[in-house]
Amino acid sequence: MKLVYIVLDGAADGFAEGREKSLALAEKPGIDSLAENSVCGLVYTVGKGIAPESDVAVMSLLGYDPEKYYTGRGPLEALGAGIRFSSGQLALRANYATVDPATLRIIDRRAGRSVTTREARLLAEAIDGMELDGGRARALFRATIGHRGVLVIKHSDMPLSADITNTDPAYERVGRISHARSSFEPYIQKAKPLTDTPNAKKAAELVNEFTMKAIEILDKHPVNEERRQRGLLPANAVLLRDAGDKLPEAEPFQEKYGVDLASIVEMVVERGIALALGLADVPLGLDPQLVDKPTLLQREVELAVKALEEHDGVYVHLKGPDEPGHDGDLEGKVKAIEEIDKYFVRPLLDRIDRDNVLFIVTSDHATPWYMKSHSDDPVPLMFSHPRLGEGRRSFSEESCKNGSLGLLEKGSLIVPTALEYKRRLEG
Repeated sequence: MKLVYIVLDGAADGFAEGREKSLALAEKPGIDSLAENSVCGLVYTVGKGIAPESDVAVMSLLGYDPEKYYTGRGPLEALGAGIRFSSGQLALRANYATVDPATLRIIDRRAGRSVTTREARLLAEAIDGMELDGGRARALFRATIGHRGVLVIKHSDMPLSADITNTDPAYERVGRISHARSSFEPYIQKAKPLTDTPNAKKAAELVNEFTMKAIEILDKHPVNEERRQRGLLPANAVLLRDAGDKLPEAEPFQEKYGVDLASIVEMVVERGIALALGLADVPLGLDPQLVDKPTLLQREVELAVKALEEHDGVYVHLKGPDEPGHDGDLEGKVKAIEEIDKYFVRPLLDRIDRDNVLFIVTSDHATPWYMKSHSDDPVPLMFSHPRLGEGRRSFSEESCKNGSLGLLEKGSLIVPTALEYKRRLEG
């Protein structure tokens, strides 16, 4: 029996009373048909009280407890972007942002979500190779998708420590994990060492030096002058978070769980996680920023069908609903879920043998549209197969909260639980 593991990025909206929920509003006959033959429940993707970022949530959803395996988002971004990363270097997730250079007040954390691939790469070229600490350190910067990027800093004299705070005020560092803040002061923060060591102090100094030099270079860049002329926000700063100084040391997924799982993902960090955990990476073969959503989803169907022919299962991470959630756009979030159903789920169901496939469907976190950020709510979860069934009419928070799966305390329990259902069905 094959596995199809679908993660709807940020699709959940939590449990606030009086607030409409995207999953409940969306017309999604494909997903809801899976719910009719399923067992359902809820899951805290990382743990109760944690509003997780996607990276730590995905690691947990794939069966790896972040408390044991997670080493920071930065190295995963670097790995997914094809950067050769070594222990003792410092890697951080980056966002192009719009700031007031005089006060460091953040006007938009994502530069209006309008940075094109061409613009991002030209801006990256201007700050890539920047010398820091009098030439003893060097910054490697890569644009990835849209406003996103990754920074790697190498020092010639000493290893760098990831025990530093974020400059992005929207996320607070708690150990190795960043928690989304429900509110924050909109100013670039100075990186500070979290431990009293020369390695952490130097890392914080280098991050702060890079931040100020990047603003000076980017604010006057021709790309941003052109953006201003077109009435767009300039991408004149880089916000940094989730430092890491080593890659996870994790047993490959196939050795840990006995399943050869392929991975189809849209974002760089999720590709880095797949590579770090030994999943079979299936490249999209196109830039998600340069094609419309239906075309992207149709491509993912083709790749998923082929992956199921060659592997024991496929993990598919679909980005759509998260961005409108961050933008407070309920209508856009509903549309994104409906597009996933129309262009991915239903076509996939038409092309597979349902009797030979166990579906896992969940979300990596809630991104309530009324909060415009990730929340610590549990998210709906279902395992679907024609011989499973609680008669659920839809897949949503309300329909899953009283399901027989109950409330799973952490996402790392999903894979072992699903494999137990798989063994029962095969038996």
